[in-house]
Amino acid sequence: MMINMKKILFLITTACLIVGCASKQPPRLATYQKQEIECLGVEGDGSQTIRVTGTGRSRGDAIEQAMKDAVNAVIFKGIRGGLQGCDARPLVNELNARDKYADYFDPFFMDRGGYRDYVSMMDRKIGSNDIQANKSFMNVRITVRVYRSELRARLREDGIIK
Repeated sequence: MMINMKKILFLITTACLIVGCASKQPPRLATYQKQEIECLGVEGDGSQTIRVTGTGRSRGDAIEQAMKDAVNAVIFKGIRGGLQGCDARPLVNELNARDKYADYFDPFFMDRGGYRDYVSMMDRKIGSNDIQANKSFMNVRITVRVYRSELRARLREDGIIK
């Protein structure tokens, strides 16, 4: 009986060591990287055509996020990638303006918020959307037009810029 008990204990110990010391694979990382926002051109009315990536749980959420990111970039970051003829300067030059005017910009950037009045997908070409998906999220790279001059006028009217 003692020999069987020693064999069982040996097998259990060996199994625990094998399982515990087995090389663990690193967690799988998403293969998607947020691509830089790039300007594709400036229209005669002052609007900018922009290529932008959005991420969301569905295609609609990803497109909505891409449109928000495009307007956000025009207002706060400027567009540095893409063609050189584009206006790279942000509309709001003030430091931490997003936080300072949070009462204004939080509702503006809500889903289906005021930002939608200043962005359009009219420059989209059929088949030009780049879609990547996995189990938890979807990346969509789309072309949008941001109405920069109208956006500037609204921000002036609302007292955000001078």
